Amino acid sequence: MTLPRFIHVAETGSTNAEAMNRALAGERLPFWLIADRQTAGRGRSGRAWVSEQGNLHASLALPLGCGPAIASQLSIVAGVAVIDALAAVIPPSTGCPQPRLKWPNDILIGPAKLGGILIETASLSPGNGPSSGLVAIIGIGLNLAHAPPIEGRAVTSLSSHACSIYLKSMIDALASALAHSLILWDEGAGFQAVRMFWLERALPIGTPLTVNAGPEPASGTFAGLDHDGALLLADPGGRIARYTFGDVTLT
Repeated sequence: MTLPRFIHVAETGSTNAEAMNRALAGERLPFWLIADRQTAGRGRSGRAWVSEQGNLHASLALPLGCGPAIASQLSIVAGVAVIDALAAVIPPSTGCPQPRLKWPNDILIGPAKLGGILIETASLSPGNGPSSGLVAIIGIGLNLAHAPPIEGRAVTSLSSHACSIYLKSMIDALASALAHSLILWDEGAGFQAVRMFWLERALPIGTPLTVNAGPEPASGTFAGLDHDGALLLADPGGRIARYTFGDVTLT
């Protein structure tokens, strides 16, 4: 993988949106877009993501040779990288609890949300510039200094756990960890290894969860990921349901 360039802006509506616009306009890939502040940050399903200065708001734009179905695995790939980057920058002496992953895209400390991942893809054509194929945007937000409220959710920040991290150190660790995870993933060829690493960094098997993916929420316990990265949920009778989308909350 070609080493990405770093593009820094003081303010943008959304790093994902600006990165996608730049990629579709012919900006040379890959590149990181990092903003001090977002004015229209987004989470999954179009939810607002409050983006205060001092937190991390970054998106990696990269070209892919695989299709959209394989590209959907990038949420798992990025999750592994985020946990590894946090482990690299959090001094053990702080006593900060270990961050964990919750499917499909949350980074938690205990029950509280520390950050999130947003994957978006689009098709490139020669008319967009020299690239063709698929462009993926891997958006990552982490509460380093502040924990902006999210309705109905517990939130936290590293500073809330007496852990002060330089933003540049976090960016450098994240870029390195994500580059490693992308090489391991190899556009899907190495996904099973990435999946196992994700499970090692996730909430424990048996964690009570509720999934909202239809007319009625389904409650059960976390039973892992299937070979495609879908969530497995065990109901009280032990039956396993598979989910490829949905909002997942701790019960």
